[in-house]
Amino acid sequence: MITHPTAVELVDVVARWIDGVRPSLTGRDAFMARVAVNALGIVSRELTSGPGAEAAAVARFSELLGREGGFAELNAELCRRLREGEMDRATPGLLAALEACALEQIAIDQPNYQPDKT
Repeated sequence: MITHPTAVELVDVVARWIDGVRPSLTGRDAFMARVAVNALGIVSRELTSGPGAEAAAVARFSELLGREGGFAELNAELCRRLREGEMDRATPGLLAALEACALEQIAIDQPNYQPDKT
């Protein structure tokens, strides 16, 4: 059977290659190489952590909204209810659900960010 690298493996090897040649670059090319490495890191984390974060968001949103559905559908419904004033910061569980979703997305986008837990 033929095996092939996963998307995560491909993204990671390209990022390592760019990072390896980056020291020989100068100016804008060095900067753009760093941007590319960071972007590929986000893609890699999205591929590995994104599905779990989305599943967790679906579970939270389903409980908040009292119904089942996919992420896009539930997110749109939550936004509509917020926009129309049907839900607000006093809605039980809303702020905790939104905070958890935000922290999961930050872990993908900016894994070195340490949120203030005060």
